[in-house]
Amino acid sequence: MTLEFDYSIELFKDNTDLTASITVVGPDGSTYTQNEEDEVIINNPKLWWPKGYGEQPLYTVKAELTNRDGKVLDLWERRIGLRTLTIHKEKDEWGESFAHEINGVQVFAMGADYIPEDNLFGRINAGRTRTLLEDCVEANHNTIRVWGGGYYPDDYFFDICDELGLLVWVDFMYACASYELDEDFEENIRQETIDNVIRIRHHASLAIWCGNNEMETQTQDKAWNPSPKQVMDYIKIFEYIIPKIVKEYDPQTFYWPSSPSSGGNYEDSWNYNRGDTHYWDVWHGNKPFSEYRKFFFRYASEFGFQSFPSLKTIESFTEKKDRNIFSRIMEMHQRNKAANGKILNYVSDNYLYPKDFDHLIYTSQLLQADAIRYGVEHWRRNRGRCMGAIVWQLNDIWPVASWASIDYFGRWKALHYSEKRFFAPIMISCEETGEMTERPHCIEEPHEIEKAARLNVANETMDEIKGTVKWALRNAKAEIIVSGEKDVTVPALTSIWLDKLDFTRYDELSNYFSYEFVMDGRYVSGGTCLFTAPKHFEFEDPELSVTVNGDTITVSAKAYAKSVEISNEFGDLKLSDNYFDINGGEVSVKVITGRTEGIKVRSVYDIA
Repeated sequence: MTLEFDYSIELFKDNTDLTASITVVGPDGSTYTQNEEDEVIINNPKLWWPKGYGEQPLYTVKAELTNRDGKVLDLWERRIGLRTLTIHKEKDEWGESFAHEINGVQVFAMGADYIPEDNLFGRINAGRTRTLLEDCVEANHNTIRVWGGGYYPDDYFFDICDELGLLVWVDFMYACASYELDEDFEENIRQETIDNVIRIRHHASLAIWCGNNEMETQTQDKAWNPSPKQVMDYIKIFEYIIPKIVKEYDPQTFYWPSSPSSGGNYEDSWNYNRGDTHYWDVWHGNKPFSEYRKFFFRYASEFGFQSFPSLKTIESFTEKKDRNIFSRIMEMHQRNKAANGKILNYVSDNYLYPKDFDHLIYTSQLLQADAIRYGVEHWRRNRGRCMGAIVWQLNDIWPVASWASIDYFGRWKALHYSEKRFFAPIMISCEETGEMTERPHCIEEPHEIEKAARLNVANETMDEIKGTVKWALRNAKAEIIVSGEKDVTVPALTSIWLDKLDFTRYDELSNYFSYEFVMDGRYVSGGTCLFTAPKHFEFEDPELSVTVNGDTITVSAKAYAKSVEISNEFGDLKLSDNYFDINGGEVSVKVITGRTEGIKVRSVYDIA
């Protein structure tokens, strides 16, 4: 591999007797120097890959400026990764593809949207950011989108992403507004863009520059009442000024005019079969979770669902009298004025009314995890047509009810644990049909509905895999009524469907479906699904019990236990798994951080 370097020397006084030299140090310590053509030849280069596809070797580039006496006058040093990285766009049977392509391989982007970590930026630091990004990797993220309504992260943010293997989608910092362009503002835009492109462009993790957040669609839809001049100014800023700068200073990185977009110029901006999409009918539109299955977005770069943070987090900003979601304090710590009502609306569709404030918090987090799982599993089952699922959002800027999967204090919500499962490189999922899809309201005119399950195994690894799919229809005691298994082979970077299983003759109120994928006798992925809403399923009391042995917590259940939560009184537990289902018997998890005193467990059975 040949690395070519272009550099400039700025002189502050007359001194032409200067020498610039470039050295590259490999991850194994090997040193490479430039030749007469200012090239550095890397033999047997070690390629940089995102997490899950390979390693993240980094090369250190040093540029030294010396005088005739050999004195070093200036030093520039950065770490780079050797890779090719762009967006693959190609016409196909559905429209036009949109996928990150690295080293010639198209990858399925899985991750979340990043916002500032604090409303006081002085409290953001490298250690805090590293913990957050490591939490992304723990939950099998391979991509993070820097949202255009926040800020350009510090250098260490990108350094950490380089190390961890997180692809970074970077919005320029323009969002949800109409801008008036004049000479001063244009110069401001130019200098801001040049500064940040030069600062960030060398990072291996940098996957895409994006002009703005939601301004193409909002300008087209006249969301902010733009003047005719502002409509034209939008095109000048995001389809001429900024891309021209990116082409000059970072021609290797793909530029995209807006998120969402179909390619710019207000051309069919909401086309779900081109470019990237922000989808909000589930949540803002109050649509059921199953609505996700109607859409096969090429790249879902923003979609989300709200929940309340943990009780321990809520206790940080409330007194006991405030712990009602409609209290003034709770409403002041709610990001969206209609959200508390939306949460209760979705509770009414899915769960029994919670018996107290604490169980309402728990239920809201289960809703959030359920909603996002429905979308991501569906899109991963349709890999190739869809190639990205970026959840809104990763983190919070202060303690608040929001769409985040990790709250302000770094506590994982049920969603983040769920992401660890549905973003896993190898994942089995179920596309079920039942009351939610066939008869969403039980008071409808009685009619027979299909109750069926279609399993899918997604393989987002570079290798073919072989294993066994095992499934069972069970009653509420977790006793098996009927079961089966099938050996499957899943090629690299694909997903495969199994035949549909028909359970129409079985009662949806008392039977559920469990499934798992096993490789070499080892459980890899699995789950359960109901054929009715959890509120109507006739759960048996699982009589949950818990034991602790060192860093291992074991939960025992005497019946089917859905969405088992393990917590402690301190709110500091981070576990290898949580909010999981138990088909009777025992499940053990490891403690990553936190104390094991005062452990509590509960499941959906305990909500009402």
